[in-house]
Amino acid sequence: MMIASTARLVVRDWTESPDDLAVVYDIYSREEVMRWLGGGRGLLTDPGQAVERVRSWRERNAPYDGRWGLWAIEPRAAGGAAGSVLLKPLPGRDGVTPTDDLEVGWHLHPDAQGHGYATEAARAVLAREFAAGTARVHAVVMAGNEPSVAVARRLGMTHVGVRTDWYGGAELETFVLNRPV
Repeated sequence: MMIASTARLVVRDWTESPDDLAVVYDIYSREEVMRWLGGGRGLLTDPGQAVERVRSWRERNAPYDGRWGLWAIEPRAAGGAAGSVLLKPLPGRDGVTPTDDLEVGWHLHPDAQGHGYATEAARAVLAREFAAGTARVHAVVMAGNEPSVAVARRLGMTHVGVRTDWYGGAELETFVLNRPV
């Protein structure tokens, strides 16, 4: 299902197609990607784990009926996914229980970085969410992840310091964006 689109991108559900599963494995098996996503927990080590990952995303986000989730970013010119964009409730201090705070995030294949895909996809899902009435969305970034800090700033997000409210109390650089007036 398509979630959003721009002139260059389609934001859509990840599928269990061989092409999507290969991209999921290629992204989430890379230490240079996973080190920014909880210190490498969840690193895929076998291509067969990609289908489990896609199914877990689908199951975790099913209650949100497409409003929130983790989706593929597909550049129209490439004909395949380049990464993920997410919009979902931040998990609390226990790392599991959803809070009332929403998070926007992005995970790109290293070859797809630097083309503006994360910013463009995030803008599209943020516009959709703000149109639905949400007042504020957060982005959380591990210290040292300067490319993600740059995306948050390009989105117009304001840095509000380090917070430990989410993801099991991890220290995260926190950015916020309020719905445009």
